[in-house]
Amino acid sequence: MELIRLTPLDLAIAAALILALAALSWQLHLGVGKRLLVSAARSLVQLTLLGLLLKLIFAQSDPWFIGAMLLLMSLIAAREIRARQARPFRGLWGYGIGGGTMFVSALALVLLATRVIIQVDPWFTPQYLIPLFGMLLGNTMSGIAIALDGLSRSAWRQRPVIEQRLLLGESWQQAIGDIRQEALRSGLIPIINQMSVAGLVTLPGMMTGQILAGSPPLEAAKYQILILLLVAAGVGFGTMGAIWIASRRLFDERQRLRLDRLRSR
Repeated sequence: MELIRLTPLDLAIAAALILALAALSWQLHLGVGKRLLVSAARSLVQLTLLGLLLKLIFAQSDPWFIGAMLLLMSLIAAREIRARQARPFRGLWGYGIGGGTMFVSALALVLLATRVIIQVDPWFTPQYLIPLFGMLLGNTMSGIAIALDGLSRSAWRQRPVIEQRLLLGESWQQAIGDIRQEALRSGLIPIINQMSVAGLVTLPGMMTGQILAGSPPLEAAKYQILILLLVAAGVGFGTMGAIWIASRRLFDERQRLRLDRLRSR
């Protein structure tokens, strides 16, 4: 099947729907019309620039350049993780805990995918490496941000309970165990829900894109299954690592609760 190329007029028709939605929002006094237009404009500019940039990146064969791109993506994602928390850790810990575990988890899984599963030659081919890394990074970022936010909020709110459990002789792992488990659940629930309805309620974006581009539906389904499983593993391992490190950081060497390491409002 030949690829059907979209024209500027095609995109303008879709954009007109956003303008109509913004006008309706203004009529109903919802207060989100301006934000809707700004977000749509940003997505238009960002995705256009991304398409042009990826065209240049895909022509590269220097692994150091590709590695620098992955690192830049990770640094931006680490900043987003910290920004999404109401009470992040102070200093570099605020970036390092989420960003570090996210980078290690996403990189390990994308290397597994390109070297063992898909067997791309060379393994750092940007056409495969960067999109896979981006999908893993984005989903892992969201899971870690939700989990860390839940952990810090709950620890701050339940400080008397945690300190009482410590006074009764419990270790720091036991004192914060319930909070840690709940934070992990909150970070994993979105990807679990996403997998549960994939193919039944929703048609995932990657599969939809491949089908529209002319790929056989079964091949598109195989790639989507691979991505979903890799994303779930990335979110799970990354979130568990981040929560363990963050939980340990909340206590000092004498197992005292140190909420002063969190940024207060």
